[in-house]
Amino acid sequence: MSYIDGFVIAVPNANREQFIEHARTFDAVFVEFGAIRVVECWGDDVPDGKVTDFRRAVQATQDESVVFSWIEWPDKATRDAGMEKIMQDPRMPGPGDMPFDGKRMIFGGFVPVVSLPG
Repeated sequence: MSYIDGFVIAVPNANREQFIEHARTFDAVFVEFGAIRVVECWGDDVPDGKVTDFRRAVQATQDESVVFSWIEWPDKATRDAGMEKIMQDPRMPGPGDMPFDGKRMIFGGFVPVVSLPG
């Protein structure tokens, strides 16, 4: 079964095009190292919650949008091997080279339990 890496970040609205170009460039590296699919989604309908929400989770300011992304891998072994290669790849940007604050990124690996259609 596939394996999913999920991410939520806050991106300054002024950096939208820079973020899209960044994603096009570096998401291709994930695919090169085994990812099946990479999806980057710019927040469009991200409501404020009463207790918590996406914006609070990443401390998004009024001039930032929330981006929700995921990487689909064929399995966890491919993901682990791919991520190891990615972390060693000199093409990958450093923390100061990204169009967002990586310290506020939320991320994790997930095992799908329901997938429709399946």
